[in-house]
Amino acid sequence: MALEVIGAGPGRTATFTMKFALEHLGFGPCHHMAEVFADARRQVPLWLDVANGKPDWDKVFAGFRSAVDYPSASYWRELAHYYPQAKVILTVRDADSWFESVSETIFSDQMQAGLVGSPTGDMMQGVIFAHFGGGDIRDRAFMTDWYERRNQQIIDTIAPERLLVFHPKEGWEPLCKFLGVDVPTEKFPRVNSRDELQAAHEDDRGVHPDADEAEAFGKRYIAELKAKAFA
Repeated sequence: MALEVIGAGPGRTATFTMKFALEHLGFGPCHHMAEVFADARRQVPLWLDVANGKPDWDKVFAGFRSAVDYPSASYWRELAHYYPQAKVILTVRDADSWFESVSETIFSDQMQAGLVGSPTGDMMQGVIFAHFGGGDIRDRAFMTDWYERRNQQIIDTIAPERLLVFHPKEGWEPLCKFLGVDVPTEKFPRVNSRDELQAAHEDDRGVHPDADEAEAFGKRYIAELKAKAFA
């Protein structure tokens, strides 16, 4: 199965909202970092191979029709080339808001410290943090500049007819028009996973280096957010 939609927006650009929206429109299952955790024993080694320059995209995305969030967003260029028929969606938000969100969640010491030295930690280092070119991810000026330059690079690279620059506040209409599907009667999904993600780590239910724990977290996290998405 080839990917039909590639999400180029990095983590914390409403990627969970997009996962559920794309699945609701028939482009599921949709790959997301939570899916990596939910299938850690299979997915983590595959993404370690990606980080080491040996990607097998067909194995990585076996069974998936779309992909959003990290780690796939780090490889938007490679995926757009490998899946030439796929459409690309760049989810966007204010750069300072994005910096604050990633700093409090997925890039925080609280969430990363326990993964150091584990296969999951090594994977995240290779598929996320190595792509900042050695810059300080705690430096607001560096990160917001990186974010804005990256977005512009995607806009300048992907053919306009193949790319949708999208903010979830725009709702179903531009997304459905771009994908050539009907607008659903349901409200556009709304997911803000920051509180849930922080709470999960505060009570030790978050991502663990152990594969069993990681998979339990990933499955639980997806189910919890999906239940809220269309509420």
